[in-house]
Amino acid sequence: MGPSDKLREVATTLVDGCRKGTASQNLEKLYAKDAVSVEAYANPDMKMDREANGRDAIKGKHEWWESMFEEQIGAIPPEQAVQGPYYHGDEAFSVHFQMKVKNKQSGEITEGTEIATYHVKDGKIVREEFFYPM
Repeated sequence: MGPSDKLREVATTLVDGCRKGTASQNLEKLYAKDAVSVEAYANPDMKMDREANGRDAIKGKHEWWESMFEEQIGAIPPEQAVQGPYYHGDEAFSVHFQMKVKNKQSGEITEGTEIATYHVKDGKIVREEFFYPM
């Protein structure tokens, strides 16, 4: 058995895009127009709600992240930085992210880790949820 071919395609495309730095370009291809993105906690630095509704709002989250942080390329090998996908039935998969980033304003370099769970329906991501230590 195992996950459906469609779920595998969505998951591997997302993971490959994250490893290659093309995650933002995959938004149109992988996400439903009304997809929802949910952070573990509200982040006042983002000046956004905990929940982003719609592909355009999710794109805005990506743009904010890219405007604030610069990934320290090579600090963590791509296969270690983006681990997975880990499947759950035919509707969901998770990815473990490790990152080392530089804040473009302060110059501070930080390391972090998070788990993202993606829910898929009709071949599109309809919901993503992020889990991270605080």
